[in-house]
Amino acid sequence: MSVVGKKLSSSIAAQGADTEGPSPTTPTAATGGTSVQSTVTPDYVLQLNKITDDYLCTPDANIYEIDFTRFKIRDLESGAVLFEIAKPSLSDITHTAGSDTKAKDSVASTTNDEPAGAPSAATTTTTGTEDTEETFEPNAGRYVRYQFTPQFLKLKTVGATVEFTVGSKSVKNFRMIERHFFKDRLLKTFDFEFGYCIPFSKNTCEHIYEFPTIPPDLVNEMIQHPFETRSDSFYFVDGCLVMHNKADYAYNGGL
Repeated sequence: MSVVGKKLSSSIAAQGADTEGPSPTTPTAATGGTSVQSTVTPDYVLQLNKITDDYLCTPDANIYEIDFTRFKIRDLESGAVLFEIAKPSLSDITHTAGSDTKAKDSVASTTNDEPAGAPSAATTTTTGTEDTEETFEPNAGRYVRYQFTPQFLKLKTVGATVEFTVGSKSVKNFRMIERHFFKDRLLKTFDFEFGYCIPFSKNTCEHIYEFPTIPPDLVNEMIQHPFETRSDSFYFVDGCLVMHNKADYAYNGGL
């Protein structure tokens, strides 16, 4: 299935956020040997006023076996591919870990992990037995560090294409909410729907990001403070949080 993502909302905050934010939910006790996740709703994450200190769900929450296998960013004005990555096969991880990671065009540089919401296999960076242990780290594949040049902040519209598969359960009302912050200042919120995915399907979706105009003084500050621009990506199925990924960004590449 191939669809174009439906954008529900996009916003920019002009002032610093209230650091208090909404009251956190309280996890319920484990029952029957299975840890019950606290209830995290779309409305809750839309009220967050800063990056979360931790992940709001465990990898086990992904009962739909949603697996992102390819991710691409392109500038819609020029058509240039800025970044592209595909999930490596098991043999690639073993013999040529990280070889599929590519950074393209002068806007983007290299990354040290995998895109939030993109291929979920861990890319190891060392050799020996430690590699296997890192691959099974609980949060492997849930965090990415992007390195871009300052030119990225001048882009107006970017298309982000994701390819993903689902398991034996149908996925209803698949929704992504992405919150971007610089320090504790909300920069923008993106809210997209993937729609319905049938069991055992392979799906492709392109979300269109319309970037707001960022004041020059804030642009300079973001360039001067690499990796203090961060994002949380929350994935919901029928209103239930099933995945939470994180990313941070630098815009000083080439300087």
